[in-house]
Amino acid sequence: MAASSSKNTNLKGGKSAGADKNLCIKLYKEMVFSRRFEEKVNQAYTKGKFSGFCHLYIGQEALGVGVQACLKPEDYMLSGYRSHTQAFGKGISPYAVMAELFGKEDGCSRGKGGSMHMFSKEHRFLGGHGIVGGQVPLAAGVGFTIRYNDKDDICVCYLGDAASNQGQFFEALNMAATWSLPVLFVIENNKYGMGTDITRVTSVDRLYKRALAFDMDHSDVDAMNVITVHDHVKPIVDSMRKEKRPYLLEAKTYRYRGHSVSDPATYRTKDEVKDYQSRGPLVQMKNYLMNEFGFAEEELKSWDKEIKEQVKEIEAKADAAPFSDAKETWMHNYV
Repeated sequence: MAASSSKNTNLKGGKSAGADKNLCIKLYKEMVFSRRFEEKVNQAYTKGKFSGFCHLYIGQEALGVGVQACLKPEDYMLSGYRSHTQAFGKGISPYAVMAELFGKEDGCSRGKGGSMHMFSKEHRFLGGHGIVGGQVPLAAGVGFTIRYNDKDDICVCYLGDAASNQGQFFEALNMAATWSLPVLFVIENNKYGMGTDITRVTSVDRLYKRALAFDMDHSDVDAMNVITVHDHVKPIVDSMRKEKRPYLLEAKTYRYRGHSVSDPATYRTKDEVKDYQSRGPLVQMKNYLMNEFGFAEEELKSWDKEIKEQVKEIEAKADAAPFSDAKETWMHNYV
C-alpha cells in the first residue's frame, strides 16, 4: 500500500519475507495455529467450559503474526481484550492461555484474569486490557521506561479502531511524540466498534491521519496479508530502535466473527463477510506457498491436521488442570 505522507520514514529496503521459504512456512503455520486455537476457544465457550466476555481474533491473524515476526523477545507488548493469540505469539505458552480461559491455576494470570486479561512479566506481555483504550497511556509509560533506561527495545500497543476515539488515546500520543517514546501504536481497524461502522463515528477518512496532530510518523497497511505486514513493519521497527520515536500504524483488517462470541453480527451483510473471507490471511498465504514454492495442497492439509491435534491436546491438558485453591483465589485482590 502506498505511503500516506512524507512523515513515513524508512519504509523501503531490506529483504521481503516472501523471498524466504522457511519464514513463509513459519508465518503460515503460526496463522493456522492462531485460527485453530480460536476456533477451539469458541467451541469451549459454547460448551460452557468458561463464561464471561470472549473476543476472537479469527480473520486478523496476519497482523498479529506479521508484527510479531519483526520483534525481539525483549520488546514489550500491550493489547486490548482481543489478545489470546497475541499473548502466545509473544511467548506465553498456548497452554497457559487456554488454562487462563478455563480459570485454572496454571493460567498466565493464575486463572483470575480470564479472556481479557492475559499477562506475563517474563515475556513482557503487559495485558490484555478490558477498558477500551486503557492500554494506550500504559504503553506510553512503558516507552518512557525504555527511554529512561536507554535500551533499544520498543513497545507495541494494539488498539481497536473505536479506541482511537477515546480521550486517553490523544493524550498518550501527545506525550509519546513530545518525549520521543519508542512506541508503535497499531490501530487494528476491523471496520466495526462493536456493531457500529467506524465511519459513522469518526470524522477522518483514514485513522492514521490522527498522527498529524502530533507530527508523528504514520502509515497504513493491508493487514490481511502477512508478508505485506512483515515487510511494512520491519523497517519501521528497525528505525524506531535507532531514532527513539513513536509511530502510528493503521492496520486494515477484518474479523470474521462478531465483536464477541455472543454477537450475531447482524449489522453487516453476508456478502461483505464472504468477500473478506475470500481474500483472508490463510487463503492468501496458502495460495502463495503453492504458487511460489510449489507446495501441494495435501501437504498444507497435513500441517493443518497436525496443528488441530496440538490444539486438541492443549485443551485436554487445560481441562485436566486444577483450579486454584481458596487461598490463591483471594491473593492479589483489592477487596
